[in-house]
Amino acid sequence: MIGKDLQKAAKYLEEGELVGIPTETVYGLAGNALDERAVSQIFKVKNRPTFDPLIVHTDSIEKVQAFVSEFSPTALLLSRHFWAGAMTLLLPKKPIVPDLVTSGSPLVAIRIPNHPLTLALLRSLPFPLAAPSANPFGYISPTTAQHVAAQLGDKIPYILDGGACDLGLESTIIGFENNVPTIYRKGGLSVEAIEQVVGKVQVKTFSTSNPQAPGMLKSHYAPRIPLIIGNIEELISQFADRNIGILSFRKHFPQVNEKHQIALSAAGDLAEAAKHLFAAMRHLDGLDLEVILAELLPEQDLGRAINDRLRRAAAINKDE
Repeated sequence: MIGKDLQKAAKYLEEGELVGIPTETVYGLAGNALDERAVSQIFKVKNRPTFDPLIVHTDSIEKVQAFVSEFSPTALLLSRHFWAGAMTLLLPKKPIVPDLVTSGSPLVAIRIPNHPLTLALLRSLPFPLAAPSANPFGYISPTTAQHVAAQLGDKIPYILDGGACDLGLESTIIGFENNVPTIYRKGGLSVEAIEQVVGKVQVKTFSTSNPQAPGMLKSHYAPRIPLIIGNIEELISQFADRNIGILSFRKHFPQVNEKHQIALSAAGDLAEAAKHLFAAMRHLDGLDLEVILAELLPEQDLGRAINDRLRRAAAINKDE
């Protein structure tokens, strides 16, 4: 069921059920982060491996401090600049946070989402929410309540409808190695914005197993139709005998059926492209296509995170 009833959403969560929730990044599959049974259900419903940790969501820095044992000056500086917003911090956890949430890591991924409905929901609850993206594990992340319903609607009792997500990319995850800010997942907060606040940061690449933070697996965010990255003009010639779809930055290609191609931003706006990325991938994945041809965007600002998602969506085809 889809609706805007905060009390109904809260009631289900208090009873240990799961609820789809909106954030500015993507929709989350939420459950009581302090209830191991609810957390176990998240892994089960998503078919997510338990070695891939979850992100904990709450609504204030004061509440974050109830779940972490250490909040360094740099972490506090970042939180004051970017929360509520598309930033997740990896911080040492207190025992109150179940090991299942962190996949046994002593660090918990935690953030304050910037969405009025979900912030109101979090303020009404006596516990934080564990909330990975509300999609089957490895598939394209949902950016509307309808996307959640199409994928998980028969497995959860309620989806809180907050409209289309403003950003459309998951949060940026930042940890600290030897006190140096380290980005474990590129996302809706750009590297450039972070470096303006704390100086130069390290950037980690993804992991193939036992990731240190959520969203670090090599193959992820993938459509069911094979996605191939390269020069689209050259790829069109290469796949001339196939039924192809196009996912480009701003250009359309006259030799391909117009209904089978999506330009993420005709104006070349990276924020607009990020907002449209997952919905575009999902639309093309729903067509009768044999392959999706895509191109990388400029490797700057949100283009870095978009390219990260595209590379992971294509990684499964490289492995086969």
